[in-house]
Amino acid sequence: MAARIYQNPMNAMQSGQALTDKWVLEFEPSEARKADPLTGWAGSGDTQRQVKLKFKDVDAAKAYADKCGISYSVVPTPQKKLKLQAYADNFR
Repeated sequence: MAARIYQNPMNAMQSGQALTDKWVLEFEPSEARKADPLTGWAGSGDTQRQVKLKFKDVDAAKAYADKCGISYSVVPTPQKKLKLQAYADNFR
């Protein structure tokens, strides 16, 4: 059972930063999704894919994974790039 720990990304559709301080432990998929022959929907028998555990910091997520014997990898948070410009730059 492998998992990855990452920080919630900022929503691309909004400028707010709500819930971006939370860390998420998400299990890696153990089997590939297959198309259902009747409906055509993609699915699998992997129930761990539905589990997302949220923690207040990366250390709490690591401690939980170590306590439960889950191997994990931490995905670093990408740096935020700000493009500062004045409103008047829209008319140049």
